[in-house]
Amino acid sequence: MSVDKDLETKVRKTSEKISENMHIVANEPSLAFFRIQEHVRKVLPLIVDRRSEVVQLQQDLQGHCYDMEYAIGAIKSIEASEQSFQNIHELLKNAIFLKQQLKYEETRRTKKEPSNSSVYKRLSAHITLELPDLPDISGVVRETTNRVENMMSHARNSSSSAAVPTNGATELQRSHTTLH
Repeated sequence: MSVDKDLETKVRKTSEKISENMHIVANEPSLAFFRIQEHVRKVLPLIVDRRSEVVQLQQDLQGHCYDMEYAIGAIKSIEASEQSFQNIHELLKNAIFLKQQLKYEETRRTKKEPSNSSVYKRLSAHITLELPDLPDISGVVRETTNRVENMMSHARNSSSSAAVPTNGATELQRSHTTLH
């Protein structure tokens, strides 16, 4: 029997190729797992660092949200205090007006009775009007003054039939409105 050298070479090459392919197929999952493990080792520390940064940013953001909620609540409470400030402003205007009335009555009585000390004089000696230095709120004061004057004129118009002020009181009211 004669062995065909060409056939033997072809059979040997084919069996080597098959053996090599079987070896590659058998080891392919190991190679894939090695590549995955290599990738995880490289990327995992970066992912952990990013996760800790995200957690820190989330805590900071939550703190800022609480601060914003607190600030919104404070602003709403300031808006709710507008009526109180208007009441205070109106009471101050009324106090100034009454002080002017007392001064007017005092000057009127001192002209009539120079030696007599009046109750108004004693009362006005104890009343002093010291307003603290306020920041420039002229726009707010103008607006509030206009509102108060409108309310006062509306009240005067609605109660004009009830009481008619004397000439001195009328002059004081005119001077009071011209001051503002």
